[in-house]
Amino acid sequence: MKIFLSILVGLGVVLSNAANAQRIKDLATVQGVRSNQLVGYGLVVGLPGTGEQSPFTEQSFRTMLANFGISLGSGVKPKIKNVAAVAVHADLPPFVKPGQKIDITVSSIGEAASLQGGTLMQTFLKGLDGNVYAVAQGSLVVSGFGAQGGDGSRIVINTPTVGRIANGALVERAVKSGFMQDDYLTLNLNYPDFSTAQSLADTINRRLGADPDKGYSIATPIDAASVRVTAPRDVGQRVGFLATLENFEFTPAKAAARVVINSRTGTIVIGQDVRLLPAAITHGGLTVTIAENQTVTQPNALAEGETVVTTQSIVDVNLDDTRLFKFDPGVTLDELVRAVNEVGAAPGDLMAILEALREAGALQGELVVI
Repeated sequence: MKIFLSILVGLGVVLSNAANAQRIKDLATVQGVRSNQLVGYGLVVGLPGTGEQSPFTEQSFRTMLANFGISLGSGVKPKIKNVAAVAVHADLPPFVKPGQKIDITVSSIGEAASLQGGTLMQTFLKGLDGNVYAVAQGSLVVSGFGAQGGDGSRIVINTPTVGRIANGALVERAVKSGFMQDDYLTLNLNYPDFSTAQSLADTINRRLGADPDKGYSIATPIDAASVRVTAPRDVGQRVGFLATLENFEFTPAKAAARVVINSRTGTIVIGQDVRLLPAAITHGGLTVTIAENQTVTQPNALAEGETVVTTQSIVDVNLDDTRLFKFDPGVTLDELVRAVNEVGAAPGDLMAILEALREAGALQGELVVI
């Protein structure tokens, strides 16, 4: 238990070191330079009997054959156990040009048992505007595996109905970027903070020789998340300007005091700047155990009675030793962890203590439960 809570102290040290100088490219992104999501619908063929016989798969199969000039009569029902209908999706990175390739993910949308050994037929990948931006095709790599016995028993490892194709889609259309839309570049912080935005703007102005006090400013903070930077209009100059800019180092502001609790796993992370107001906490346990035993009451051999089943309830109450510890104003993370360790609290107890402190208004920091 003490090892677990000591980890919190180590995390506090890591969080304190996070205030060191970092590159702009590690803390912010350029507005307009973004990826785009693509999605499509297709067929995977060549499956070893692990496909499906669903109505929409059959319809897609007929359409594919019709595109090849093959027509099936309305009364013909093809057996397509080696075919599966799939959804294909991918992320189109910024500045990708026609002719380049991107990775794709293929997922079964029907009753196919596995996509292992399958090949994706030519599939159009569309963007949000409905235009085709890439064409996907190729052999799937599936990490999952499944096997089923004759008695219905089955074992599945990972997910055999999802596969990937490295460089499986050929880009056919480029997405217009907002990189050259106006005279400014906007840097968006990954974690919005007014102090960090101001520090970022000050660093850029100082490194590039600007002086906002004299009316000459290159970088201006817009809000807690964005800093607007004057940039050259020429494409070549703008690329070189940004290449220099993104490697500037500056010191971001300390994160807000915060406690994050994962109620599912019992993981607790406490920021270094979390403080406690004066508070007294009682730690102890009241254990109530209720057990029910059923007994059979049977009459004597000569008595004219009936056998009766009765329930006997046993209630046991144990009161553990209750301990009281007091926090003075401004207690830090180290002192909080040490106090909790001394009383031998479990992670669940610590969560209860923190939530009680918040309700009492004695926790100076945000408490986030996920």
